[in-house]
Amino acid sequence: MIGKVAGAAVVTAATPLNSVFAGNSDLSAPLKGNIHHSVSQWCYDDIPLEDFAKACKEMGIESIELLGEKDWATVSKAGLKCAVGYATDMGIPKGFNRIENHDKLISDFEAMIPKAAAAGVPNLICFSGNREGQSEHDGLINCAKGLRKLIPTAEKYGVTIIIELLNSIGHKDYQCDKTSWGAVLCEMVGSERLKLLYDIYHMQIMEGNVIETITKYSSYIGHIHTGGVPGRNEIDETQELNYPAIMRALLKTGYKGYVGQEFVPLQKDKLESLRKCIRICDV
Repeated sequence: MIGKVAGAAVVTAATPLNSVFAGNSDLSAPLKGNIHHSVSQWCYDDIPLEDFAKACKEMGIESIELLGEKDWATVSKAGLKCAVGYATDMGIPKGFNRIENHDKLISDFEAMIPKAAAAGVPNLICFSGNREGQSEHDGLINCAKGLRKLIPTAEKYGVTIIIELLNSIGHKDYQCDKTSWGAVLCEMVGSERLKLLYDIYHMQIMEGNVIETITKYSSYIGHIHTGGVPGRNEIDETQELNYPAIMRALLKTGYKGYVGQEFVPLQKDKLESLRKCIRICDV
């Protein structure tokens, strides 16, 4: 037994943990094409968008996301998509779970859906809003009432509304903080044009069990966000999740959407950090 343990130690030493996260060691090699890579612009907002778009294109990234309408043409000019756009300036705390927010939200989304379709933006993000003492049941009812009104336009133009799952610790009191809650909302709305934005960072904090959850709720997931836990930094060996395993599980479900890198780089060279993390997810 001692001999076997010693042999295992030698193997471990020869294959250090960070090799699991190395991705393709040849950074000049093309990406494998199984994952549609995207990245959230806000994590690199100190880099001019034109420069950032050029760098992303060179890395093989297909999309820069979480952009307003004014920036869609910039990424398009660089040969990229915007996988997720903004439709409103209401923000995270004020969402569809409050009837008093519906008039503005519906007006903003109705105006932006045709523009997104024309610009080739496949998804527009929305939020539940904060609970503020509201029950889970009432939040679902109110969200469904508002979102159902958008579905005819979304279906007409082929644009998907994605509601983001966020942790309610960092985003204190946010209501759509469980995958199961979001899945019930999708069932209530009853259209393929409403999906979940499954943020791995947020759901690791709230639920854990990421691979099993992705597998169970795959039919409701329309977009993925990444981020290292804890801290929302690099998705490498410095954090607790095994992103290559998560990506393989995601592909096994038949997922065809985008995987948006949404980690905040700690490394000095932010673009090299992004390049490494894209390779980690390129399974």
